[in-house]
Amino acid sequence: MAEMKLHDFAANETDRGPFIPTKLANNPRAGQWTSERLSQDMVADYKRFLMTDGEGIRCSLYVSGCPFHCKDCFNSSIWDFKAGHEYTQALEDHIIEDLAQPFVQGITYLGGEPLLNTRVLLRLSKRIRSEFGHDKDIWCWTGYTWEELMRPGESQDKMELLSYVDILVDGRYIATLHDSLLQFRGSRNQRILDVPQSLAQGAPVQWSKLHDQERFIPEIYGQERAEGEGKA
Repeated sequence: MAEMKLHDFAANETDRGPFIPTKLANNPRAGQWTSERLSQDMVADYKRFLMTDGEGIRCSLYVSGCPFHCKDCFNSSIWDFKAGHEYTQALEDHIIEDLAQPFVQGITYLGGEPLLNTRVLLRLSKRIRSEFGHDKDIWCWTGYTWEELMRPGESQDKMELLSYVDILVDGRYIATLHDSLLQFRGSRNQRILDVPQSLAQGAPVQWSKLHDQERFIPEIYGQERAEGEGKA
């Protein structure tokens, strides 16, 4: 199978965020990709009560479709906007019921590309704020960088969805920058951003609770166990 050719569609642009453009993913022009043109309102998966997709116990909604096509993407099976099943009222009601559990901190939007599935996610986000206010937080992963989302000409629905998001993990997955020790992200170019603070300051603001590991936890446990056995 021939390797997919990737493109920089905005070669004349600068200041697009850390390590962008990259040769390991597609790089769009402002407004080139929109939910209106691409989304089929499809969902690849919904998972409840996880602790891997953000802070605390969460529910995670994986939307379908992503044109970034990052090399070695973990979720390449859902690049197709027609993958999975249609978002339904029954699924939305189920998500709201799960979020109502007192031990659930919030919901995470992943994909695929959430900012190219805004019809579904705006509908859900508005209901979450209506029923829970800010008692439940909203995290979102995106292949866009913050700087790209702020470009003139980007579609307004992306900004509207951002207005509901508390924490944004931004940037393509860049395989050559992969680091298993990073908190909630796969490559070193990606950032965990406080969206309200970033919007207020007009610049990306890092999440205040960021704490990456310095070495693998199993390595630490192994060392402690060896030290304990040495004292026996």
